[in-house]
Amino acid sequence: MAKNQHSSSPGSHGERAVWERAVVVGGGYAGLVTARVLADHFAEVLVLERDPVGSDTGVHPHVPQGYHAHALLARGGDALEALFPGLRAELAELGAPVFDYGERISFLLPAGYAPPDPVGVSIQTFTRDELERRLRQRVSALAPVRLLAATRCETVTGSAPGRLDRVRYRTRDAEESVEVSADLVVDASGRSTSIDRWLSDARLPVSAKTVIKAKITYTSACYERPPQDRQDFDVAYQMTFAPGVRRGGVVLAVEHHRWMCSLFGVDEEVPPTDDEGYLDFARTLGNPRLAEQIKCGTRQGEIYRYTNPGNEWRLHHKNARWPERLIAVGDSVCVFNPVYGQGLTVAALEAELLGALLRRRRDRTGRGGLDGLSRAYQRAAARVIQVPWTLATSSDLMWAPAGQPLSARFAHWYNRHVFALAVHDPGMWARFVRVLNMTAPPSLLLRPEVMAKVAGRALRGRGTGA
Repeated sequence: MAKNQHSSSPGSHGERAVWERAVVVGGGYAGLVTARVLADHFAEVLVLERDPVGSDTGVHPHVPQGYHAHALLARGGDALEALFPGLRAELAELGAPVFDYGERISFLLPAGYAPPDPVGVSIQTFTRDELERRLRQRVSALAPVRLLAATRCETVTGSAPGRLDRVRYRTRDAEESVEVSADLVVDASGRSTSIDRWLSDARLPVSAKTVIKAKITYTSACYERPPQDRQDFDVAYQMTFAPGVRRGGVVLAVEHHRWMCSLFGVDEEVPPTDDEGYLDFARTLGNPRLAEQIKCGTRQGEIYRYTNPGNEWRLHHKNARWPERLIAVGDSVCVFNPVYGQGLTVAALEAELLGALLRRRRDRTGRGGLDGLSRAYQRAAARVIQVPWTLATSSDLMWAPAGQPLSARFAHWYNRHVFALAVHDPGMWARFVRVLNMTAPPSLLLRPEVMAKVAGRALRGRGTGA
């Protein structure tokens, strides 16, 4: 029986922990938000972080994408605020702006600029570095959490067939490994996960994967803004769009009066890492605001490059012999193309889901068992993943459209007409923004009145040869 009280933990239910120990493999963003949820239900939450980190560490070296611009969609922002009350205000005090998605974004769609009108969707922009720093400080302060930095997870094994509930790890200076048992093991180790080896060593089948390639290279830098810089936007964005718009970029207003800029290109369109080449690449974009801010700002730190090969989903929910007591979260289960800004939000929603499943089990009997949880979680997580996955991959497939499914080709055609309508129709743009930010389902763009507008535009275009 657990002995720790959680009443002092932010967001906790003030109840006695139900289960003894959870082990989280990976102390990055997904591991931190998951540990926050687990702290409400376990007497001890052991977080194994392979990098040496301290209270002031933000993004760490094994997260190469961490140096690039990140988006937290509105739905993800709400989920994080529920898990970490006051986080939004804490970031705002550092200068991370909160604004209406429609009013403060210079968004260049394939057919022109989006309307500068309010859409009722509030977002906040900041660096992933600052976000992880704040989350790590909060999670490390929770009584049940023990974060072991510079610790390598060697393997995950089972105490019985069909179960993976024992974790062997080694800290950097230790001569010997340590093995602990856990009521729940969480793989939050990211895209470099060893989960295939864990399953194979336990003589369990490795989950199938779905891979949608879309090679996009990001080159990013952070710029101090001049004191007199007072723009009428907090985000300037040019989206890529298959097959013709192969270059894009984004500049975000972030904490400490800076711009975070990422330029990206598909396949061979690789943004340079030198100042002159970086600015020249930005000048080729249709949205001039990116180049303007790069030219006026003072670069802080390095110019970083990262190439993401696309989307990869490990189909754990379809693995009929998925083991008890093991779950996968974040990039360990699904890697998204970062251009759509879905990864942080999906990981927050997965943590939210896990918390709901654990509460349901403890509320049933007061001390519910965990058998069956891992499969129930992976099935439910797949439903969380499905919508953002479909939105991202239906577009990415069109970089090589030959032979692609009719559904993907239709979705891409439909989106092209929605974007063209949105340029002149604030209501259409507001619908798209709500779907993009996961505050409304994709069906919002498939209502009869929307489909009628799309059909009308398509017919007009056919008549004019457009």
